[in-house]
Amino acid sequence: QVQLVESGGGLVQAGGSLRLSCAASGRTFGSYAMGWFRQAPGKEREFAAATSRNGARTYYADSVKGRFTISRDNAKNIVYLQMNSLKPEDTAVYYCAADFSRSSDYLSTVRYNYDYWGQGTQVTVSS
Repeated sequence: QVQLVESGGGLVQAGGSLRLSCAASGRTFGSYAMGWFRQAPGKEREFAAATSRNGARTYYADSVKGRFTISRDNAKNIVYLQMNSLKPEDTAVYYCAADFSRSSDYLSTVRYNYDYWGQGTQVTVSS
């Protein structure tokens, strides 16, 4: 089992940056592809970014491509989401999630494929 704890959210002005962190428990972190999702009030939870279990492959939603970067440190059991050039429409609760993977280059954009979720961290971007 994997437990995930997000941190790093907060209030930032449009154009600013934040770095979210997601710390994972357990010794099998390297067996999981990791993803970041977000949910704005009144909206469905949506995919933002994902990385394969070795970090070699990443994928982004069009809405964040070029502004967000996902990375991971398997030695520290942490996955990051660097968010630059933030916009008010990025305001949401951000969740990290773990998807058990038997393939080193596997990742998923589908929320139902993910096995474990963190509790979320709020990101608010003011205009």
